Amino acid sequence: MRAAFAEAIGTALLLAAVVGSGIMGERLAQGNIALALLANSLATGFALIALIAALAARSGAHFNPVVTLAFVVRAGFPIRHVAPYLIAQFAGAAAGVLAAHAMFDLPLLQVSSAVRFGLGQWCSEVIATFGLLLIVLRCSRQAAWTAPLAVGAYIAAAYWFTASTSFANPAVTVARGFTATFSGIEPSGIAAFVLAQLGGGGLAVWADRLMTES
Repeated sequence: MRAAFAEAIGTALLLAAVVGSGIMGERLAQGNIALALLANSLATGFALIALIAALAARSGAHFNPVVTLAFVVRAGFPIRHVAPYLIAQFAGAAAGVLAAHAMFDLPLLQVSSAVRFGLGQWCSEVIATFGLLLIVLRCSRQAAWTAPLAVGAYIAAAYWFTASTSFANPAVTVARGFTATFSGIEPSGIAAFVLAQLGGGGLAVWADRLMTES
């Protein structure tokens, strides 16, 4: 349960960084969307580096249901721990969004109207999640310091090279449906994003297996 608690805290802080930096970036950028996205991507990447470094020894620092499921398949993660981890991740993500709203004096309960729909968006989520999971799986066999840097850098970059700005995480995606801010997604688009993320995660597990067994 201490590991699940660490997952909840880590995911909450990650969402607070994602949504909070989006709000701050949009306010300070004064209509310059590129500048707002730069602030959002850098804050998210740096937050991931710090959170993974701090919490990896306690919970593995998954912060992502797809990562947890991939570790069940490829790294022997106990199946009995999956449900507590997933509950912690989704609950933590929701708490992080609420915290971001509270910090900026916004209504706590919101629904996004930002439409993210279409083949390019879904393809982006497949590719973003594939890359993220492949990096996580490969780094799990290397020195401990590699994962925080690699994951943080990849996510910061993927904000820019994907049309979807790289959600790559079902817990993050669901939570971002309930913020009417820069980082939001209209709830009707959530299911397709999550399916694309699961598909990308499955492809990453397959690719990692091929590289490992060869």
